[in-house]
Amino acid sequence: MNRKGSVYVLLAGISWGMMGLFVITLYDSGLETLQIVSLRSVSAALIMLGYVGFKDPKILRISLSDLPVFVMVSLFSVVFFSYCFFSTIQETSLSIAVTLLYTAPTFVTILSRIFFKEWLTPQKIIALLTTFLGLTLVTGFLGGEGTITVRGLATGLGSGLGYGLFSILGKVILRKYKPLTLATYTFVIAAVILLPTLAFALPGPGPMGFGFYRDVFLLGLVPTAIAYIFYAKGLETMESSLASITATVEPVVGALIGVLVFKEVLSSSQVTGMLLVLLSVIILQVDDNLLKNTHKKITYAFKK
Repeated sequence: MNRKGSVYVLLAGISWGMMGLFVITLYDSGLETLQIVSLRSVSAALIMLGYVGFKDPKILRISLSDLPVFVMVSLFSVVFFSYCFFSTIQETSLSIAVTLLYTAPTFVTILSRIFFKEWLTPQKIIALLTTFLGLTLVTGFLGGEGTITVRGLATGLGSGLGYGLFSILGKVILRKYKPLTLATYTFVIAAVILLPTLAFALPGPGPMGFGFYRDVFLLGLVPTAIAYIFYAKGLETMESSLASITATVEPVVGALIGVLVFKEVLSSSQVTGMLLVLLSVIILQVDDNLLKNTHKKITYAFKK
C-alpha cells in the first residue's frame, strides 16, 4: 500500500511540474496573469466538482461555520499563490520559478515558529541556511550569473509563501475534512471570486481557437485536478511528511521542461542552487519524521 501511495504522490509531483508548460502557452496567447489564474480556477473547479460528484457527493458537505477558513485558504493558496507563481514564470524563467516556489517549507518553518511556537531545531536551522545559500546561487546574487529582477524575486518568494500557507491553513481544515474536500472547495471559491475577470479573459488579443480552450482545459486538468486527486489518494496510504519528499520531483520536472522545451539556459551555480533548495526540503521533512521516530526508538530501547 505504501508503494502504491508513493506512485500516486510521484504522479502528482510530475503533474504539478507540468504547470508551466500550459501557463507559458497561455501567455503566448496574449493573456494577462490574473486572467490565466481565473481560467485555471474555473476549469479546475468544474473538473473537481464533476469528479467528486461522481465519486462521492458527501465529500462536499461542510459546515457553514468553517467556510471562512476555506475562503482564506482559497485567497492565499490559490489566488495569491497562482498570481505570484505565474508572474515569476513570466518575469524570470520556468526553472527559476519552480525553485523559488520550493522555499515554501522554509516559510512553513518560520510561520510555525511564530504562530505555533515550534522550536527551531538544529536540522531546521541547517535547512534555512541551505535554502538561503541555494537562493543566492539561483538568483545570481552569489556568483554574479543570471541575476533576476527584484520583482521576479519578490513574486517568486511570494509563491513560496502562498504555497506554504496552504500547509498552515490547511491543517485546520484537514482535522475535520478529507483532502479532496479541501481541494475542491479551494478551487470553487477561487473560481467564484475570480469569475468577473473572465469577461476580460475570453476576448483577449490572442487566437482563441481550439488550441486555446484545450490549453485552458489541460491547465485545470493535469497540474491541478489530477495532481490534487493523486496527492489525496497518496495521503491515504502514506505519511504526509514522506509524501512531501516524494513530491519534490515537481521542481525537477519543471526545470527539465524549461530547459528541454523552452530552451532555458542554466549556469552551473544555478543548478547547484536548485539542488540545495531541494536538499533543504528533504532536511526539513527528515527532521519532522525520521529523526523523531529514531529518537523514540532509541529511548524505548534504553528503557527496555
